Amino acid sequence: MKASSLRYLTKEGFRNIRVNRLMSLASVTVLMSCLVIIGAAVLLFLNINNILVGIESQNIVMAFVQDGVSEAQTAQVGTDLGQIENVDTVEFVSREEGYQSILESMGGDASLLEGVDSGFLPDSYRITLKDMSAFAATVAQIKAVPNVMTVRENTALADKLTEIRNSVTYVAVGIIALLLIVSLFIIGNTVRVTMYNRRLEIGIMKAVGATNSFIRWPFIIEGMIIGLFAACLSELVLYILYTVAENELASIVVMFDSSLVPFTQNAVMLFVFFAVTGVLTGVIGSSISMGRYLRNQGGVV
Repeated sequence: MKASSLRYLTKEGFRNIRVNRLMSLASVTVLMSCLVIIGAAVLLFLNINNILVGIESQNIVMAFVQDGVSEAQTAQVGTDLGQIENVDTVEFVSREEGYQSILESMGGDASLLEGVDSGFLPDSYRITLKDMSAFAATVAQIKAVPNVMTVRENTALADKLTEIRNSVTYVAVGIIALLLIVSLFIIGNTVRVTMYNRRLEIGIMKAVGATNSFIRWPFIIEGMIIGLFAACLSELVLYILYTVAENELASIVVMFDSSLVPFTQNAVMLFVFFAVTGVLTGVIGSSISMGRYLRNQGGVV
């Protein structure tokens, strides 16, 4: 396609938006709403995942070493634990450190242990895992390590955290898919109205030999502009809403020993996602509607 033709068709795309500005405004508004909800779902997923990561980091597995083993054997337990595939960190906790932790946790009641030394406690290892979905299998591997006397863990909490993460993922994907379909439908209707208003012109262009791609291009440009403009507005609106929500929910999130994910940390990713989604939605919606029209009515004057 020649550069002059490309410029002409691009101008026609802008003209379509100007002539059908009310419908174009409706399309931008609806697509922007869909993108904002999609972005909110993405940010909600990121924040819930961040909170779950913080909770998971507190769901520590304690492996207690068998009494009476040598220092070399105790060190070997730590080495064996570190070689388990799903183990992230292994930290040695001596019986003295464990005893001090007990005294600190008892607070004013620590006097009850006066005269009792740390000899009744075993050495132990504090273990964190990489993947909580493999929690039960990893605990079984930890228990199988030689000279591990017992293991303290919370399988129920690990299973519940994994279930919550999976549920959030499925809901977020479902919302995104549903809203993308709605966006395609809205932009398709906008292009269909534009084609109806210009049906005589399209019929004449077909009669004089214009190719389908030549006729289709202005409508694709129209969809791209609608999608890109909606993406820019979505980024701005989502930033404002997230800033308000961040101020309101900050104190609640602190209760989970976590914090909200900063918007600036994901701003570029969200804008690229909005732009790509908006443009693709516009192009696909325009192409589908235009293709159907050219097949069924494009040659009718």
